[in-house]
Amino acid sequence: MNGIKDSLKEIISKADHMARHMAKKVVACLKWIGLALLTGVAVGAFSTAFAWCLLHVTSLRGMFPWLLFFLPLGGLVIVFLYRSAGVKKDLGTNLVISSIREKGIVPGLMSVLIFASTVITHLFGGSAGREGAALQIGGSLGHLLGRGFRLDERHKKVMIMCGMSAAFSAVFGTPMAAAVFSMEVISVGIMHYSALVPCMFSSLIASRFAARMGIAPASFDIMNIPELSVGGGLKMCLLALCCAGLSIVLCSALHKSSELYQKFIKNPYIRIFVGGCLVILLTVICQTGDYNGAGTEVIARAVQGEVVPAAFILKILFTAVTLGAGFKGGEIVPTFFVGATFGCLFGQIMGISPSLCAAAGMAATFCGVTNCPLTTLLISFELFGFSAVPYFMIVIPLSYLLSGYKGLYHDQIIVYSKYRPQFINRRSGDESEDDIVPDEEGK
Repeated sequence: MNGIKDSLKEIISKADHMARHMAKKVVACLKWIGLALLTGVAVGAFSTAFAWCLLHVTSLRGMFPWLLFFLPLGGLVIVFLYRSAGVKKDLGTNLVISSIREKGIVPGLMSVLIFASTVITHLFGGSAGREGAALQIGGSLGHLLGRGFRLDERHKKVMIMCGMSAAFSAVFGTPMAAAVFSMEVISVGIMHYSALVPCMFSSLIASRFAARMGIAPASFDIMNIPELSVGGGLKMCLLALCCAGLSIVLCSALHKSSELYQKFIKNPYIRIFVGGCLVILLTVICQTGDYNGAGTEVIARAVQGEVVPAAFILKILFTAVTLGAGFKGGEIVPTFFVGATFGCLFGQIMGISPSLCAAAGMAATFCGVTNCPLTTLLISFELFGFSAVPYFMIVIPLSYLLSGYKGLYHDQIIVYSKYRPQFINRRSGDESEDDIVPDEEGK
C-alpha cells in the first residue's frame, strides 16, 4: 500500500508540475497574441494610411505630369526634414536590421520621416518602391510599442520584427510572406522562431485591416503555364542564372550610386537637388513616365507578356539615381520591376511563356537581392497562385545559390554558407572564394 501511495504522490506531483509549466506557456502565448493584435491594428492603421497616400499621389502625378519638375525641390524638403529631426546619416532599413541583431534603438520619429519623405518622392516622380519604407515604419512603431510596454531588450527585438511584418503585410497584402520575411532577412541561415506567433498574428491582422480600408492586395494572373518538360526546366535554370547575375548588378548599382554621390557631392542639399535634376533629364530623354514611381503598371504589363527590351536596364538606372541621391522609398518593387521585365524579355527570346518567365524572373531577382528563399516562395504563391509551383521551385533556390552574398542590406548577416554546411557569420556583400571552393583537404 505504501508503494502505491508513493507512486500516486509522484504522479500527482509530476502532473502538478506539468500543469504549472503549461500554464506559464499559455500565459506567454496569450501575452504575445495580445501584443501582436495591438501591433497589427496600430501598425496596420499607420501603414494603411501610408499606402492610401501613395496610391493617391501616384494618381495625382499621372493626372499632372508636370509635377516631375518639382522633384529637386521635393528633395530639398526631404533633406530639411531629416536635418531638422537631427538625423544626419539615415541608415534606413539597415538600422532596423541591426537593431534586431544587436542592441540598438529605432527612433520613433523614423516612421513619420520615412512616411513623409516617401510620399514626396512618389508625388514628384522619383523611382522608388514602398515596402522598404514600410519595413522602417513597422520597425520604428514596433520598437515604440515595446518601449511603451516596458519590455526588455530581447522582447523589444521581437516587437520590431512584429511591426515589420504588420507594415509589410498591410502595404503589399501578402501576410504569409510578410510574417516570415522579418524573421528570415535578419540572419540568413537561421530563423528567429521566437517571433513566429507575434509576426504571424500581427501580419494577418494588419492585412485584414488594410483590406477593409480599401487597400487591395497585390496579385497577378499568369497567362500561359506550359507543362514542365526537360527543355522548359533547363530554360528556367538559365533564367535563374541570369536573374542571380541581375540581382548582383542591381545591388551593386544601388550601393555604388550612393557612394559616388557622396564622393563627388558632399553637401546633401546639392546632392539630392542634382539627383532630382538627373531623374527629370532621364525622363525627358526616355519620353515616358514608366520608370518614375514604383512602376506597378509596367510589372502588370510584363506579366501579361508585354515589355520594352531595355526596361529592366532603365529601371535600375532610374532607381540608382533616385535612391543614391537621398530620396526615400523602397527597393523591393523596383526589384520586382527589373525581374518581371527581364523575365518577360527572356521568355520572348527563348520561346517560353513570357508571362510565366516574368513571374519567375520577379521571384528569382527578389530572392537574389534579399537572400530570403522561404519568403520568396511564399510571396510567389500569394502573388501568382499555385499553378506555377514547379517553376518557382526551380528558379528560387538556384537564384539564392548563384547570387552569392550580395544583398540590398549591408547589415544583413549570412550566418551559414550557401555552398557548404559551414558557419561563416559574415555581412551581406562580403564574398570569399574560400567559402565557395573547398581547399585540398575539403575543409
